[in-house]
Amino acid sequence: MRIYTRTGDRGQTGLFGGERVSKADPRVEAYGTVDELNSLLGLVRAKVGGELQEMLAQVQGTLFQVGAELATARADDPRLAAHLPRVAAAHVEALEAWIDRLQQDLPPLGGFVLPGGGEGGALLHVARAVCRRAERRVVALAERSPVNPEILRYLNRLGDFLFVAARWVNGRAGTPELPWRAGAAGGEEEGAP
Repeated sequence: MRIYTRTGDRGQTGLFGGERVSKADPRVEAYGTVDELNSLLGLVRAKVGGELQEMLAQVQGTLFQVGAELATARADDPRLAAHLPRVAAAHVEALEAWIDRLQQDLPPLGGFVLPGGGEGGALLHVARAVCRRAERRVVALAERSPVNPEILRYLNRLGDFLFVAARWVNGRAGTPELPWRAGAAGGEEEGAP
């Protein structure tokens, strides 16, 4: 099978089910941003290990399901639904369980923290920001076309999970979190010259 098909050379792409749409279509923008997030999580997995690496691998699998659903304009069509794994409440519940598990190892959050820390933590913060963008793209799509509501719940909870995971990775590495302080320039402590 060749990688290139030449069918997208004029700015259109095919959805699951055969429909052709512009590559600038909100549906393509939504699943493309989910794909970007999934690729970034592959990089994150290369930088973290153990338990979190396994969690992220499961997230990547679910993101493929999210992408498949979003790439299907008629996901309720019985012919297509038979070939389409659906994102469900259980996927959201798994994220919530992981959040609860990781938070057990963290001090309470007293305010906003600056994104960063060690390499793994900083990458997780970038992934969180990309996840929030993917969520916005899916919300925009849902405003004009039906979208499985569990996808919206999943992406919202995934952003929370990635934030907690960033804190957890930084904590395990002994990297302190820098609190955001209103009016402090360049991350300096309040009152610093």
